Amino acid sequence: MRRAEASENSPPVVTKKTKDGVAYFTLQWSGLQKSDKYTIINSVPSEAGIFELYYMDERKKLVLMRVSRVWYGGLRSRLRSVTDPELEQDERHVAILVKYDIFYRYSVIRSFDDMKDILYFFASRYTPGSDTIDHSGRYVEIYLEEKSPDKIVTIG
Repeated sequence: MRRAEASENSPPVVTKKTKDGVAYFTLQWSGLQKSDKYTIINSVPSEAGIFELYYMDERKKLVLMRVSRVWYGGLRSRLRSVTDPELEQDERHVAILVKYDIFYRYSVIRSFDDMKDILYFFASRYTPGSDTIDHSGRYVEIYLEEKSPDKIVTIG
């Protein structure tokens, strides 16, 4: 991870500009929060968006665990279920949830196609050459700038 420019007072939303078939997304993350069901219930919006989950390993390093989108049910419901070992379905993730401190951050996105494009961008950086996630097909190129009040970005 590398540091992002400070953006402490900006709401966690995604904005987009387009020109000549190219999309330029700005993804403003929420602050990184330690997972707690009451904090999630009281502070995370019930809107569509994307989120990242991290766990803190033995060396006190944040390790990315999951990047995902949420359309139906909203961020609050999904984050609540994937951070609770009693609700999570994936046994590998349950083992991590039980062993480590979990952290999350999110950004609201009101377009399903924009979510597809952003996750495609992330997947193309995490696993270059892999066609695991499709983009919307609307743009010939996709660019993304991450902003975070914690000054942490996923893609360097």
